[in-house]
Amino acid sequence: MTHSEKAKAYFEQGYSCAQAVTAAFAEDMGIGVDQAARMASSFGGGVGRLRELCGCVSGIALVAGVLYGYEAPEAREEKAEHYALIQKLAGEFKEKAGSMICRELLAGINNDTNPVPEARTEAYYQKRPCAELCYLAAGILEKEMLERESAVRKTEE
Repeated sequence: MTHSEKAKAYFEQGYSCAQAVTAAFAEDMGIGVDQAARMASSFGGGVGRLRELCGCVSGIALVAGVLYGYEAPEAREEKAEHYALIQKLAGEFKEKAGSMICRELLAGINNDTNPVPEARTEAYYQKRPCAELCYLAAGILEKEMLERESAVRKTEE
């Protein structure tokens, strides 16, 4: 199963968009799905259902931070490289999805910021683009991973 397929399946199981994308990469990050879900739990619905930055993009950033982030606060070059990576990945999501803002992606569906999430019914899944956005986000990140792995293999040859 690809990371994209996993992310879509996790969303369809009831995880938030951020949790679904993050959980799809749990094994790559060396953690369990439960820990990945907890780590991303604040970012669903555009950060706590505030309908701001799409949770899929937050998931991309969380996973990329664990896999490729920097640690030292004085690491200016590493910070710049990492921010450039996040801008690239988020930019690709925005280009393909049309936005990276939750309320814009859900325009005409439901921009409610009530902290109580909607029930996950058949109608809920049919009217929302979220499962496909999870699929898209995980695919963007998986492509980056594969490109990096390929580059490492080339340098080892």
